[in-house]
Amino acid sequence: MIVAAHTAAPAAGTRPDAAGTAAGDPRRWLILAVIAAAQLMIVLDLTVMNLALPSAQRALGFTATDRQWVVTAYALSFGSLLLFCGRLADLIGRKATFLAGLVGFAAASAVGGASDSFAMLVTARACQGVFGALLAPSALSLLATTFSDAKERAKAFGVYGAVSATGGGMGLLLGGALTTYLSWRWCMYINLVFAAVAIIGGVLLVGKQSRTPGGRLDVPGVVAVSAGMFCLVYGFSNAARHSWHTPSAWGFLAVGVGLLIAFAFWQSRAAQPLLPPRIVLDRNRAGAYLTILISGAATFGVFLFLVYYMQVTLGYSAVTSGLAMLPMVVLSGAAATVGNTKLMPRVGPKPMVIAGMLLNVAGMVWLTRIGAHSDYASALLGPLMVIGAGMGLVFGMVAATGTFGVAPRDAGVASASINTGQQLGGSIGTALLSTIAASATTGYLADHPGSVQLAAIHSYTAVFWSCAGLFAAGAVVCGALLRRGPLTRPH
Repeated sequence: MIVAAHTAAPAAGTRPDAAGTAAGDPRRWLILAVIAAAQLMIVLDLTVMNLALPSAQRALGFTATDRQWVVTAYALSFGSLLLFCGRLADLIGRKATFLAGLVGFAAASAVGGASDSFAMLVTARACQGVFGALLAPSALSLLATTFSDAKERAKAFGVYGAVSATGGGMGLLLGGALTTYLSWRWCMYINLVFAAVAIIGGVLLVGKQSRTPGGRLDVPGVVAVSAGMFCLVYGFSNAARHSWHTPSAWGFLAVGVGLLIAFAFWQSRAAQPLLPPRIVLDRNRAGAYLTILISGAATFGVFLFLVYYMQVTLGYSAVTSGLAMLPMVVLSGAAATVGNTKLMPRVGPKPMVIAGMLLNVAGMVWLTRIGAHSDYASALLGPLMVIGAGMGLVFGMVAATGTFGVAPRDAGVASASINTGQQLGGSIGTALLSTIAASATTGYLADHPGSVQLAAIHSYTAVFWSCAGLFAAGAVVCGALLRRGPLTRPH
């Protein structure tokens, strides 16, 4: 989900770390298409399996409790390895990690689609997460180092942002269609199409990428941050499935926080840190990472609970639910593109984040008016369009701002920081909003015994109010952290 920006020319004495993409070389736009195809595959995979899970469960015979592991296995491996893989891309070359990520992701998807057991499917999903963690930062850092001209960079990040902002909704639409008309297995096989296009393009178009000279891997940092992220994601997943009071939730969360504190302490002392402090201490980059963290948590309310409402309460089919989200997808892409090419060069990221967050607040509050028999045109279309525009503006600035001014040797780990924020935000949102929904349902049923449908609607509105609160907090906190004015390189 992500992207765009106004970027000045490279500082004097620097050399663009491009893949044979000097200014005027038409291949750079084809490389953008390759990167966009890879990014679309990654973002689609975050949601495309959601609508296929019931069908996969019936086909493979696993329990409702086990079903969550199809999602969690991907999240655990993806989230815990992002920073490590981002630095790996800097050390061994982004083209190598980009292609390895594509090949591995495609292979894991093929195995997942052919699964004949629950264990095989979960293993394939975990492997998808591993190679996704290798692919995601490689793709974004390739983009950041390929385009150096300010106007061209804005257009390139605009395309990337549109793909990122709309991919989740497209995943719901595609997942519903594939599950309904073909099979749940095609929600995995579809990745082979995107991967094939990106692999061919990557081999033919992307030139050799330079490595960080004399760079070494920060092993203690890798162990601390990977274990810490694993514990956090696992702890939040258990909190969503069980309770915050279970040791498997608070225990892992406590260990995760402790490991990340130790990681931060070590990074300030390591000779070659995994995540150099210079990357996160810049106000604009820190603001971008915090923005994606908060937005990742809050948008979960749209992608999950709104689909629950449409399918369980209104009786929409999987395909109809996906089509219902289409206006949001279209507005997200349009807002990201316009924001990146027109607004970012003039006003910078700060107004875009504040406006986008406030639009999302308005859309979420509007959604709280849903009822048991709401009409799509009057109750859902308007808020979905408002939220789509808000999401486009918010995600439209993150990738460019989060990688702006970073030296080529740090592009991979800076890109990984964006993906890490998004993944961690999604895990927090899953746990927090699921807990809020469960508590709201229990409380409503205690006061209104037997009103199961109304209790469900009450839980959805409680989630939407909470999402509105998260977006409002994001408007204040992220807006205060980001600097005023367009992005400019320090002199």
